[in-house]
Amino acid sequence: MGTTDVRVDVKLNKYVWSRGIRSVPRRVRVRVARKRNDDEDATEELYSLVTVAEIPAEGLKGLGTKVIDDED
Repeated sequence: MGTTDVRVDVKLNKYVWSRGIRSVPRRVRVRVARKRNDDEDATEELYSLVTVAEIPAEGLKGLGTKVIDDED
């Protein structure tokens, strides 16, 4: 996504290690969002935040890319 500063969400970290060190999940569906960096001494103005994506109840077939305007 053009940023070198990538931050992993706490929920993603807990999901990856939820089954222990020996049985880590092989596939994880993630969402990558670019956010504006509010630190004064930041070298880059944007960073990427990686979170766990929710899997819909109807399944994964036919999913595409969605552009989400997220104002946090």
